[in-house]
Amino acid sequence: MVEVLDYDIVVIGSGLAGLRAAIEAAQESKGKLRIAIIAKNQLMRAHSISAEGGSAAVLYTDEGDSFDLHAYDTIKGSDYLADQDIVEFFVRQSPVDVIELEHWGIPWARRDDGRVAQRPFGGHSFPRATFAADRTGFYEIHTLYDTLLKFDNVDKYHEQFAYDFLISNNKFRGVLAIDMPTGQIRIFKAKAGIIATGGLGRLYGFTTYSHLVTGDGLAIAMRRGMALKDLEFVQFHPTGLVPSGILITEGVRGDGGILRNNKGERFMEKYAPTKKDLAPRDIVSRSMMTEILEGRGFKGPDGLDYVLLDFSPIGAEKIKEKLSQVREIGIHYVGLDPIESPLPVRPAAHYTMGGLWVTPVGFTGVEGLWAAGEASCLSVHGANRLGANSTSECIVFGKVTGGEAARWVLKIMVL
Repeated sequence: MVEVLDYDIVVIGSGLAGLRAAIEAAQESKGKLRIAIIAKNQLMRAHSISAEGGSAAVLYTDEGDSFDLHAYDTIKGSDYLADQDIVEFFVRQSPVDVIELEHWGIPWARRDDGRVAQRPFGGHSFPRATFAADRTGFYEIHTLYDTLLKFDNVDKYHEQFAYDFLISNNKFRGVLAIDMPTGQIRIFKAKAGIIATGGLGRLYGFTTYSHLVTGDGLAIAMRRGMALKDLEFVQFHPTGLVPSGILITEGVRGDGGILRNNKGERFMEKYAPTKKDLAPRDIVSRSMMTEILEGRGFKGPDGLDYVLLDFSPIGAEKIKEKLSQVREIGIHYVGLDPIESPLPVRPAAHYTMGGLWVTPVGFTGVEGLWAAGEASCLSVHGANRLGANSTSECIVFGKVTGGEAARWVLKIMVL
């Protein structure tokens, strides 16, 4: 038997973009719409919880940051392939949403004067990565999920494997899914849908992605004839832990960590004399691979040669306070305490800049269907994403698409 469930809006994916979209749709509808959010895992176990370093936002114009500066950094870091109008909207909206998360209870790190703390990040010319220790994504997901619980008109479905969209005459009709614990096929009928299924990182063998990120939403969209864009732009994060690929946050280098080759040299000085270890990720990754290929790396298992990430300039107390999760990862997965020893790292597949072609408000071209987060391609990041811009993008455009979908459904219901 096939179970048929009837909703006004269905959100596919429970990462930062999906949760934020569901919240905005619920708020915008004022309880008038029935909303479902489905995920192929437990809703609070989306890959977004793996984000460590921060969310970029201009908070301190009184100290020298500005929207123009954030936009310039983003566009320059994109190899000048970002959509500049989208970037302008993004940088202006990011601080609004970071402050909103603050009001919803996220434990942002604090400076000594009590203001929200921000750390330096690669490619940014001002310390604007707003962070919660080195567990930013974890706290963002929990804050959004807790906020979602306030809305009685949102039903949450865990462990639902979406395998097709129902589209007729270029109109979205719903989602086909398998209830993974029982094998039951479910049809989520809906007037509108929001695709927030993330990227496609598990295509790569050495990657920071969790095993959830298999590009399901993009594959379904492609089979359904929707346009995909810029899939050749896949970012490699400089510091994937060898041999697992687990992310070692850019916050380590933001707080003073240094990359060293097998001669003990701080080699980024010759590749990026100004930014050094905090150059944009594509530059750092290419520089690391040059060192490795020219014989200045260390031999690693299964061909995973590496360089070292030296934590010693940070200091033990700061590591314990701001990088406790990274320290636990080093101890647990490679038996090395970063306070005492550098960690072996090499570039790992990390982020999909491309995705579903969408309009500036996330519309896919299929009536009633939007996309947000890493599954979409607004060209915010062009050919390379700056660190800390992704979590901000997911929250900003999750909010946009949730509001757009809710207003559209309310409009057609009146008609």
